[in-house]
Amino acid sequence: MVREIGSGDQVKDSLMQLSCHFTWDLLFEDIDIPDLERRISEEFAFLDFKDTVGMLNLLAYVKHLKGQHEEALQNLNEAEAFIERETLGKRSLVTWGNCAWVHYHMGMVALAQTYLDKVENTCKELGSPFRYTVECAEIEYEQGWALLKCGGKNYAGARTCFQMALEDEPENPEYNIGYAVAAYHMDFDDNNISLEALRKAVRLNPEDPNIKAYLVLKLQDVGEAAEAETHIEEILSSTSCQHYTFCYIAKYYRRKGCIDKALPLLHRALQASPASGYLHYQLGLCHHRQVMQLRTSSNKQAQRQAAQQALFEFQEAVKLRPTFEMAYVCMAEVHAEIGQYEEADANFQEALNMMEVNMNLECHKEQDIHLRYGFYQGFHRKSEGDAITHYLIGLNMKENNFVWRKLLTALEEVAKRHVHEHVRLVESYSLLGLVHKLKGDKEEALQCYETALRLTGGLNPEF
Repeated sequence: MVREIGSGDQVKDSLMQLSCHFTWDLLFEDIDIPDLERRISEEFAFLDFKDTVGMLNLLAYVKHLKGQHEEALQNLNEAEAFIERETLGKRSLVTWGNCAWVHYHMGMVALAQTYLDKVENTCKELGSPFRYTVECAEIEYEQGWALLKCGGKNYAGARTCFQMALEDEPENPEYNIGYAVAAYHMDFDDNNISLEALRKAVRLNPEDPNIKAYLVLKLQDVGEAAEAETHIEEILSSTSCQHYTFCYIAKYYRRKGCIDKALPLLHRALQASPASGYLHYQLGLCHHRQVMQLRTSSNKQAQRQAAQQALFEFQEAVKLRPTFEMAYVCMAEVHAEIGQYEEADANFQEALNMMEVNMNLECHKEQDIHLRYGFYQGFHRKSEGDAITHYLIGLNMKENNFVWRKLLTALEEVAKRHVHEHVRLVESYSLLGLVHKLKGDKEEALQCYETALRLTGGLNPEF
């Protein structure tokens, strides 16, 4: 019996039931599609993406977004060949799903239907209750990595996928790496949700230096320096240590203040990956740290040289990743340190404009940009009114994380200083009232608001 090919609408309805990159709601941080492929390829390198099929599937999806459908099909054909060679079975469902979608977008409805039929027949053979998908750890694993690669808005979803995969195979080494890395990327608020997951991943993957590097950074966060240093020795003596691992160890040394140890590792990594915007950014951060270390030094020439090197590296980063908002922020801060305020203003404005356009930027990053711009306005430009405005914008985002708490502290310091110096007392007491309110100190908040009300003669209905 010859199966009748459905209409385009019927095929689209079937496509929506697939479990593949086209249906996983991948949220990309950057809106610059031409830059997207380079960024994801870069992240593959830094996260040691060993899953060849997953890499080819994701690259195919990115090429589809760029309108390169023939190139996308080439990636998918390579993935199919690899699946057949390695007998990966269920993984073919994702690749076939992507093939169906690409052919559909190319107007080849019959070929799209052919791949839909392949998926449907395999789901029947596997005893799935669903027509076009099957619940299994392998697919959860691939979805987890796809989400993880596409940026911060996807981290929670990635962690959930790896968690579901681990329910089937709790001791699977690769699933544990995925879960630990996802947890690490969500662990920006000092809640230590990744520490034990990273330790388990290292135990199950003792020869993997990359996952050890993640553990090193987490151990640094929690003050376990001795254990971290032990792992660093193991990593650097490993014959399988790659350039992206050097990058993480360099980050450890930079945060420790040992720039002389960080820079050689980053330059070694850059030799292997000269087009990495992330590596240039890390080099910029090291030289930025030198600028700050030399802030109180009488050797202004040394500080200026460090600043010029930092600016060069950040400029290289944004050439390679044009929508890298934090590189613009760091450039602005370096310009500010050497008194180049026009350049600092321009770079901060670039970051703020990007933030307005990029709806997928993580909340804590948006808050951090407002925090740092506020500090620049208050400290360098002596415009505390503008500083207060940006602290309030960041606090109004409501996400109570470590950046939010820094914003609250910054606002409190400005308000207290103004009260002490008798500057704009009504505004200052009302800001202090807000600070206490956000801290949960209702009595203190009431006292501040009452003081502000008295100063207005009781005429301000807001108080």
